[in-house]
Amino acid sequence: MSSEVTENTLKSPAALMVRLASPRGFCAGVERAVRTVEDALAVFGAPVFVRHEIVHNKHVVDRLKAMGAVFIEDLAAVADGRPVVFSAHGAPQSAYNEAHDRKLMAIDATCPLVLKVHNEVRRRIAEGRHVILVGHHGHPEIVGTTGQAPAGAVTIIETIAEAEALQPNTKPLAYVTQTTLSVDDAAAIIGVLERRFPGIVGPRKSDICYATQNRQEAVKKIAPGADCVLVVGSPQSSNSRRLVEAALAAGAKAAFLVEDPAAFDLSVTQGARIIGVTSGASAPEDLVETLLRRLAERTLIAIETVEHVREDVVFKQPMMMAG
Repeated sequence: MSSEVTENTLKSPAALMVRLASPRGFCAGVERAVRTVEDALAVFGAPVFVRHEIVHNKHVVDRLKAMGAVFIEDLAAVADGRPVVFSAHGAPQSAYNEAHDRKLMAIDATCPLVLKVHNEVRRRIAEGRHVILVGHHGHPEIVGTTGQAPAGAVTIIETIAEAEALQPNTKPLAYVTQTTLSVDDAAAIIGVLERRFPGIVGPRKSDICYATQNRQEAVKKIAPGADCVLVVGSPQSSNSRRLVEAALAAGAKAAFLVEDPAAFDLSVTQGARIIGVTSGASAPEDLVETLLRRLAERTLIAIETVEHVREDVVFKQPMMMAG
């Protein structure tokens, strides 16, 4: 918290109670990815090309654009001799192959926990299994994960209904999951798969990342009895949207995704006595500060930090070398 907001915050019966979730905001994978683009710009100068948004947050992307990053979807747009960074969401193997064939300086900022899922898919395919991938159709992480296997070797399911309707395969089955799913939703889908296909195998440790789980558990602690919960994050951010859902499921009367705290309509908090505030894993802390400052300008607030767990995970920065 900034000293400005804290020092101007008085605990009073008339104050709006703000429950601030901890942990919130940037996870180790996002920190690593953003720092990778910054380091590449420092080492190689502008422009540095980035395949897909480095993380799903407009404010982060716009800041990096101003520094000289160029965000693209097709590697054909990468200028010869310039580095290209693969985003935290991961990429299909075909993208790595294309970068290698063009001798591009490819820098892989894929989250190590996403790479764990990629490796799991390749291992299960090598065992002769068909892989069920639990995740959101069209999400960049899902595109990258399915791209680790031959066509037809992976089936994506998103809902319990799809799990119930899944047809048996001639091959033995394995499952993996997107790293940013709702823990509860994923468990329900996996339960259906394990009931319908007793021989199915899964990862030794959950694919849902520690940060996603921690932020969902933290929001469950601030939601009960809250008039509303405000989740700072992008509509494109899967983990941020899951926080809104988790808040509602945990008892919040209302929950809203706040993409731009400076412009968000705070009238939704009118009459509220207790609100919760948290942020998705790709949302920088300064956006939370902006939201709290705006709340404090409207009314007296009392901030209570509700801590679920302390995070100390750090991922090693990727190598920067020619492909």
